[in-house]
Amino acid sequence: MIPRPALQTAADRFGTPLYVYDAAALDAALGRVRSAFGGARVYYAMKANPNLTLLRRLHAAGVGFECVSGGEIARAEQVGASGDRVLVNGPAKLPGEYAAGARLGATFVVDREEEVGLLPPGSRALVRVNPALAVSTHDHLATGAAGSKFGVTPDQAPGVLRALREAGHTALGLHVHIGSAIRDAADFSAAFARLAELHPAVGKLDVLDVGGGWGVDADLPGIAREARAAASVFGAELWVEPGRYLVARAGTLLTRVVGQKCTGRPFLLTDAGMTELLRPMLYGAEHPVTALWEGEPAGTWDVAGPACESGDLLARDVPLPAPVPGGLLAIGEAGAYGASMSSSYLTRPRPAEALWEGGEWRLIRRRETAQDVWAMETGLD
Repeated sequence: MIPRPALQTAADRFGTPLYVYDAAALDAALGRVRSAFGGARVYYAMKANPNLTLLRRLHAAGVGFECVSGGEIARAEQVGASGDRVLVNGPAKLPGEYAAGARLGATFVVDREEEVGLLPPGSRALVRVNPALAVSTHDHLATGAAGSKFGVTPDQAPGVLRALREAGHTALGLHVHIGSAIRDAADFSAAFARLAELHPAVGKLDVLDVGGGWGVDADLPGIAREARAAASVFGAELWVEPGRYLVARAGTLLTRVVGQKCTGRPFLLTDAGMTELLRPMLYGAEHPVTALWEGEPAGTWDVAGPACESGDLLARDVPLPAPVPGGLLAIGEAGAYGASMSSSYLTRPRPAEALWEGGEWRLIRRRETAQDVWAMETGLD
């Protein structure tokens, strides 16, 4: 955990809003995954946080990368990942993404039947199965529901595996990912069981990739036992794809108090909002909020950002000491889908990012300027 004085130092040195990451917390999360899943191959779901410094740290630790865009494939290549250290996933891959994946020797996750004919010659592939389950997360995060756009149906999966082999590809096995921030571990058991039911139709497989999606407080040993049992049904090697689990608690968004007001509710106004942390507005996500100034609790506030949007709220009903203009708030569990989803809406420059490692701060992404935001618009008229 980053000491409070160090958080104050970072805010003073780099300004706010500011994303800070704890290298030790990232390492500890990876350690928990490896302890629970044993010899399973670990691929980091890069969309959670694609900062190159964090990617280099994970790559040095032997972690592979799951990429869902051409830009993410380019980031994987930038940090030196290739071959069996790269997965290319996504429901609507573009020709350039197939080409880039093939050049790196990546494994492709086939998301629909017609994709077999789109793969580069001689590709390695997994077939993503949609188990059609209702799971305990926000609807926008549920990727294994019957109405989700992801994967093929269990009935289609055996035929897609056969089609891959007939087309000269290496059909490694099956893939499943039911969503993110799953609250009930029983959801994973149900998904793994749905895959195991395919054994009579598909036989032995080289790989079973069970994705990620575990909540930050998930029972990893229990989930891992179920995953290993499912892999053993196929005699398969187990692969996992943690994203949010690895980086969420390693990251904190620091924001300063701008002021307060009361309309129908009391609001604490901050210099960070939906452009820095979209998850509360997009998913109804709840992040812990800690005041870094002293004082006894003096009431509850809705923490609101500066955007001209009624939905620009970082948290509701937060108990806080009497607000201090310029006081620092720490928004926790923000390492996943915080900086990666930040935007320049309202021409607000994206925040800086810093890493706490060995008792020292290191800037790992400089703060954008307004000129950075409009740089691509200049010189065109």
